[in-house]
Amino acid sequence: MSLAQFPKSPNKFHPTIPSAVGSRESLAQEGRDKISEQKLILDETTDKVLNHIQSKLPPEVLEKLDVMGGLKEKLYNYINQTYVNMFNRYTVTVEDELVKKIRDFVDKEEVRVLARYTPREIIELLDKIGGADKFHTGEIEKAIVNMYGHLQGHIQRGVNDLENETNSILRQKTDVGAFVRGENAYAILKCIFKDNELRPKYVYDVKLSINILDSELISPIYHYQVTVESLLKDAIQKHIHDLIDRQIQILKDDLVDQGKSELSGAEEMFEKIKRIENFTDDDKEDEKSKRYTILAKRFMDKIEGLRAEIDIEEYDPLNIRENIKHIIDTENIRNRGYNTAVNAITSILDTSKLGYQVCDNMKNARVCKIREYEEMDPTVLPDERYAMRLAYYDQNQLREEKKEYDRQMEAFTREILKIWDVTHVHYESKKRFRQIRDFDDLAARLMSKEWRRQRKEEEQDPQHVLWNEIGEMYNEESFVEKNNRTYEDRILNLKNKLKYCKELLQKMHGYQNPVERVVLDERINFITRRFNEFTYRVNPHHIQPGLVLDVDITTIKRKQYMLKNMSNVLNEFLYSVSKGFTDRAFATYSRRRSTVREDIAQSFAQEEIKEDLFEAAYKSATETGEAEVKGSVDLSPKTKKKSGGLKEL
Repeated sequence: MSLAQFPKSPNKFHPTIPSAVGSRESLAQEGRDKISEQKLILDETTDKVLNHIQSKLPPEVLEKLDVMGGLKEKLYNYINQTYVNMFNRYTVTVEDELVKKIRDFVDKEEVRVLARYTPREIIELLDKIGGADKFHTGEIEKAIVNMYGHLQGHIQRGVNDLENETNSILRQKTDVGAFVRGENAYAILKCIFKDNELRPKYVYDVKLSINILDSELISPIYHYQVTVESLLKDAIQKHIHDLIDRQIQILKDDLVDQGKSELSGAEEMFEKIKRIENFTDDDKEDEKSKRYTILAKRFMDKIEGLRAEIDIEEYDPLNIRENIKHIIDTENIRNRGYNTAVNAITSILDTSKLGYQVCDNMKNARVCKIREYEEMDPTVLPDERYAMRLAYYDQNQLREEKKEYDRQMEAFTREILKIWDVTHVHYESKKRFRQIRDFDDLAARLMSKEWRRQRKEEEQDPQHVLWNEIGEMYNEESFVEKNNRTYEDRILNLKNKLKYCKELLQKMHGYQNPVERVVLDERINFITRRFNEFTYRVNPHHIQPGLVLDVDITTIKRKQYMLKNMSNVLNEFLYSVSKGFTDRAFATYSRRRSTVREDIAQSFAQEEIKEDLFEAAYKSATETGEAEVKGSVDLSPKTKKKSGGLKEL
């Protein structure tokens, strides 16, 4: 036996040598035939997708498709390529990570063996000092978790690609569902597909806006100039609600142990409301108020109005306010949420092979603009491109945005009405004397002076409903419309006015182009183009405080490369920054205590007893003052009523 038949290093790779990496004949395979297994998976997946297509498409469409020939081969080749890509990514990731960890482990073992002899008593002494929670295999476990995390990410991305491609084959059309799947459809604020102005036959222009509310963000976002006082109050509020939820859970467990019915959704909400007074109140001036249990009033007074920056002349490292600000800045509460969102979108774009040449991250404004190309002129840009704008809006910003949007809408209304009046005056000026051109001319000739005078008085009456060929009936005086301006009726009316004016000029002049018509046509075309751009934007009256992602995509209709890749980016971004919509009505069920076992999560370490400082502070405060209200509720029907619980409700 010679040494040549043994591999020289773990980098030895061969498909048939048993000891090599990636071998199909390795002892770990235990006689498995991987080729037949892969073929079985491909055949079964292809048949499932093909049967699904046959069941979904109507018979007349199936007759025109070559179902038994070309379509099955395309599906087989596509699924085969998808699986090959997934397994290649998995193999590369696992081999790289495993080889790195094994080499590091071998190096550590060699160093440990080469070191001088260590008596057993030293090892026992270290174990007694540190315990199992100090000297453990945490780093190796983290490495394994990272390996499985990379594997899951690659497989999930491949499954998403397969799912989107299969859905597009079944739909055979492009719609809003191509972007965001069903569980995230609620986040869509506006989605518009329209033909490109330069190449309407071959290219799409897509506008997509997604609104993630503050309550749905995994990591909350704050503006750069938010006060330190607000950050601390938000942190205290979160802990207060955690304590209330913990008390409600204890109450639920007590009810289950007593054999009584569980709390309904409304009863649980009222129980939470009742317990708020145990942790806070509205008295801002009293230093002994419960709102100052965690952080004393003197600290709140010190940091009043303190923002992200302090002038150099006023900065004193020994002041209380500067030290509180230092602690808040060290925790990075102010920037954590926004930086997480920016990191998420940029890393997802990188892994999805969607590069970008421009990233304008305005951190203080909480706005990040990402474009694939620096050039912004659509006449020189390619037909496959994208641009996105990630911005965070609070209530104050939205209030100003709504005011500006209303002013712009009023300005467009005035300009279009001006065109309307000028066009009609021009139309009347071109009529010959006593010539009948329209209904008004005929009415003026046939009807009496009394009738005409009566009609004129009615039009001058302020209570009279004005009418014209387009209509002036705006639904803008209702309570909902006043507080949430949609301007749908007005936009439709103004667009119809522009269309009517253009048709009136065509009726007057035909194919002739006098100077009056040229001037009016240029004005109508200019206002129409600008008004369409204005209505194409997102109406701020529809935005709620939170994160807004605007995406502008241009893609070729037959290729749709950018459309498919951007759908994966958006779904992964929503999954990474949003908790999603939760309906409390479906989340009221909780596990009974009899089904909760402590021995399921086994551990060799001793149980660490932790003390909740917030709860201990409130308990000490209630022991010195009034007794804490304990919420035990009896919901079983009895003749004699007991005090407490939901009695006052």
